[in-house]
Amino acid sequence: MYVGRFVVVGPEGGAYRVSSRSFPNRAITARDDAEALTVGPTEDAPDTDNPYVSYNCLRVVETPTGETVAFGNGSHVDPIAEKLELGYPARDALAESLLALDYEKDDYDTPRIAATITDDGEALIGTVRKDALLVETVDEPTLVATYEKDAPEPIDFDAESAADAASESYALEYEHAVCAAGVVRTEDGFETAIENGD
Repeated sequence: MYVGRFVVVGPEGGAYRVSSRSFPNRAITARDDAEALTVGPTEDAPDTDNPYVSYNCLRVVETPTGETVAFGNGSHVDPIAEKLELGYPARDALAESLLALDYEKDDYDTPRIAATITDDGEALIGTVRKDALLVETVDEPTLVATYEKDAPEPIDFDAESAADAASESYALEYEHAVCAAGVVRTEDGFETAIENGD
């Protein structure tokens, strides 16, 4: 089954995976001591003016109450992170940013998906589709994807490290895996990892 890009999130951690039929030549790179992970084209990727190919897919930010991580499938990750830094509750940061940027105006009306985890384990997942805006608090691993599974649903996902989260999401049996980012909550803050496949 092809579900496109997806996020998995729970109180202890989560992951974001790029799955793509149209733009497979992409990888995730770490910036700012892994406080930001960025999806972008590889050196051998053909030129494109598609605005949805490159973006920050994960950011760890300092909020007035501690650290929070935000991750998702597009440029909405930045305004979510910025609102969190300003002290917005995670629910409001997700809802306002998803609503403001709306679903992607491409040939498929691709939903925007995102998740947040606070350093005390509050996890939320959100999506904006052509027909709905959903933001939910989750207490178990939950998945939402851009296609087929575009409403949050529980998933069996048990990663003890960020590397496990990245590799486990990359290995899920959904078609056209390209790259993945993993994140887990630790006593020392958030740990992130990247899986760029072959």
